[in-house]
Amino acid sequence: MKLLLTGFEPFGQESVNPSWEAVKAIPDMVEGVEVVKVRLPVTFKGAAVMLEQAVNEFRPDVVLCVGQGSGRSEVNIERVAINMADSKKPDNDGYQPEEMPVRAEAPDAYFSNLPVKRLVEALHEAGVPAVVSNSAGAYVCNSVFYTALHLVHNKYPDMRAGFVHIPYLPCQVVEKSKQPSMATETVVLALETILHTLATVNHV
Repeated sequence: MKLLLTGFEPFGQESVNPSWEAVKAIPDMVEGVEVVKVRLPVTFKGAAVMLEQAVNEFRPDVVLCVGQGSGRSEVNIERVAINMADSKKPDNDGYQPEEMPVRAEAPDAYFSNLPVKRLVEALHEAGVPAVVSNSAGAYVCNSVFYTALHLVHNKYPDMRAGFVHIPYLPCQVVEKSKQPSMATETVVLALETILHTLATVNHV
């Protein structure tokens, strides 16, 4: 099995992004799963283009995108991506869409074709706090998630795709009152657990 695993560059005032810190720590092979890692920009247009290029180039069996979820205290396995880009703050290119579709003339939403509940169960078994999330927001994370599922529905029907939101790193919340965090080592364990589960579970 070949898996395309993506994380993001830092954005806003942050000097790191926990998604890329965890993704880059994953070995290139995990229990027989070939892992291709790509760092995406935190831009609505650039991230979608780069993801599609990576899918076209590597033809993965599974796409798993990982992003920072501020305020989230657990690993969040996302269930649905919406066709909406609506931002309270500009992306790293200074672009700030308001109620714009991710893809014109496309469905309002797509559901992940990963076994989201089984992934949460596997994470709990590994001792990692995790939940199913029904909202990936409307920022770049959701845009990337929607793009991946759009490719599934329109170009690569045998591909599976999903999105995982993770908390801040501890170093990011030193001056953020009451914001939850999670160590990179725990996120790496979570991602490796997800990879193992996806390699052994084929149904949604």
